[in-house]
Amino acid sequence: MRLYLLALNPTDSVTEGFLPAAARLGLEVTVLADSVDAHREAYKDLPQLPELRECAVRDFREVISEISGHHAPDAVFTNSDHLQAQAALAAQYFGLPGKDWQAAYRAKNKAEARRCLSAAGLDTVWAAELAPGQDPATLADVPYPCVVKPREGVASEDVVLVEDLDGLTQFAAEVQQRRPGAVLLVEEFLAGELRTLETLGDGTSRQVVGGFRTAISEPPAFIELSLEFVDHPRAITDQVLAQLDALGVGFGACHTEFVVQADGRARLIEVNYRAIGDRMDLALEQILGVPYFEHVLRVHLGEPLPADLGARSDLTSYSLYACADRAGTLTAAPEPFDRTVDGIALSYRTFREVGEEHPYYRTNRDYLGVIQGIGPDQAALQRIAQEFVADNVWTIEP
Repeated sequence: MRLYLLALNPTDSVTEGFLPAAARLGLEVTVLADSVDAHREAYKDLPQLPELRECAVRDFREVISEISGHHAPDAVFTNSDHLQAQAALAAQYFGLPGKDWQAAYRAKNKAEARRCLSAAGLDTVWAAELAPGQDPATLADVPYPCVVKPREGVASEDVVLVEDLDGLTQFAAEVQQRRPGAVLLVEEFLAGELRTLETLGDGTSRQVVGGFRTAISEPPAFIELSLEFVDHPRAITDQVLAQLDALGVGFGACHTEFVVQADGRARLIEVNYRAIGDRMDLALEQILGVPYFEHVLRVHLGEPLPADLGARSDLTSYSLYACADRAGTLTAAPEPFDRTVDGIALSYRTFREVGEEHPYYRTNRDYLGVIQGIGPDQAALQRIAQEFVADNVWTIEP
């Protein structure tokens, strides 16, 4: 069976998750990427190398054309935020299981997601689009402080809290200089505890496979500093699922970020219609003790999810990110490892290699590495991770 995997940059989710899972399922994999060189380097140590083909993957027409002129597909899949609608349209064209392209579009376009939820009567968040070159002063009734972010952005990239019109005007100009033609979303700031919901569906049924509580940096930036695996109360989960239903989100993997406010309301921040990233999907598989990545691929092959995934419930996790606090070259850092400490599976992975020079992004791109613990005791996990960070040195020189 032939799996077409659409990708932009090679990620840990692909190299350590989906490609090994595809090999275990006996799939022939063709990776379509707009530049194959980085993928060739990233995949060189895999036991089973995928076929690589260059393709303008942001254009669904090019994706369809490339697949049509090559091997017949049995599944079209992507874990990229930027390519969900393209993969969905390609899968639909070939009559294959996949996400609804309209739902994928709504999830990616944050303004459209806000309009959809408001029309459904589930939640109304003040939001307005700011077009390239538009004077922010033309926006009426902006509820300062407010959040500004790219309408089709991801993670914490170019997301900031601004206090007034001057701040909005300055930040919008900076972002649109970096992203010519980008539409920005200006929206109400939703205060509350940040959490995530991880779901997996086959088009008929959908299951909650976990969730995380996220600690973030102090505004104006929103950098995820740590995540702990938690069970959300049913009342919270039901609110989030109802909003996903309104968006049409229910097939495959989905990572939803939301805040829980003091009155118990769950309000969506964004819907990432793919598996959680930054190595948390790899942790999720270990926590649950189920072949998570195989399940994701199987639904794209048309197989139903088991009624019971058989997930264990005796483990939790804590992940703590070491972040750069300045621009410069990383000259010293701990080495990656896997070890067991007091019955806890502990690992450290780097996001930036010694010798790399970077600006100060004030986003998740400032990650230097992540220390991750999986075990039965959340307090012990946090203690060990925090001790690791305190006992090690990351040196950045100008």
